[in-house]
Amino acid sequence: MLRKPVVLITGAGGEIGHGLICRLANDKDHPIITLDVRPLDQALGHLVQQEFIGSILDTHLLDRILVEYEVDLVFHLAALLSTRSEFAPMEAHLVNVNGTLNLLEFAQKQCESHGRSVTFLYPSSIAAYGLPDLETKARAGRVKENEWNDPATMYGCNKLYCEHLGRYYARHYKRLAVESRSGKVDFRGIRFPGLISAVTIPSGGTSDYAPEMIHAAAQGQPYACFVRPDTRIPFMAMPDGVDALMQLVTAPHEKLNHTVYNLGGFNPSAAEVRELVLAAFPGADITFKPDLKRQGIVDSWPADVDDHAARFDWGYSPRYDLQRAFAEYLFPTIKKYYSEK
Repeated sequence: MLRKPVVLITGAGGEIGHGLICRLANDKDHPIITLDVRPLDQALGHLVQQEFIGSILDTHLLDRILVEYEVDLVFHLAALLSTRSEFAPMEAHLVNVNGTLNLLEFAQKQCESHGRSVTFLYPSSIAAYGLPDLETKARAGRVKENEWNDPATMYGCNKLYCEHLGRYYARHYKRLAVESRSGKVDFRGIRFPGLISAVTIPSGGTSDYAPEMIHAAAQGQPYACFVRPDTRIPFMAMPDGVDALMQLVTAPHEKLNHTVYNLGGFNPSAAEVRELVLAAFPGADITFKPDLKRQGIVDSWPADVDDHAARFDWGYSPRYDLQRAFAEYLFPTIKKYYSEK
């Protein structure tokens, strides 16, 4: 049986997966297969060639995919996010680290099977950073990729370690073997800031206070924000996140000077987000009731990131600044969603 060349997306039912599937579905030369623990939404299911329902920890399932398909591009999105990872650190390590290791090994085997390198896109996070206090955070300003890599959460530790695993597979895999076996996995990572999507419901992530404000206001429900008004971290609109992944996929390998890149978008304070939401929904009831534990996590993340490397190496240039993201993307799409329910 001839194997079929495809793109594999793990964790395809999440926020990034929605946008990626819609974007990749236009490329008929590279059909999509997905792997997730839950079925895709019906609106997305018809866009993919095959859905595999299962876990990235199931190596037998990965072996089945290896036999049936020729995968030359992997978007490894499956992960336990920051809040849940703090409640279940052992489970987080299993999914986020062991699962990623399984996918890297899968990509290595794919290349050894079909003779071409496999491009492996990995969404990391600003959770990979860890600043010790607010004074340091204020002094640090826009943080570069190699600064303050001292994560304070299990999720951040997982992400940082998996970045190193990706670098190992790309550059140093089995370096004591008689013949070099590295270079078969073309690992490319992005440290995303807080991603805000207009088409998926916030899932309780530690940076979800911004989209939660909008969704609560659109439903006429009160919302008590779990961080202080002065809290500031970088965000980006989901379409820019999908654009960035697609740009990085197509960037020539020789142009890439990093294996992992920062991405920035805009970095409003929580109070500034509230003001934007109130302007769009004048009757909204948005207050602040900081959760000290979650606040401590957000305070350990940078107020902004330096994304010069991504802009220089592969032309990263987000379409959405703060005003455009809210006025042209988030508000109209979310208003429409609730008006049609």
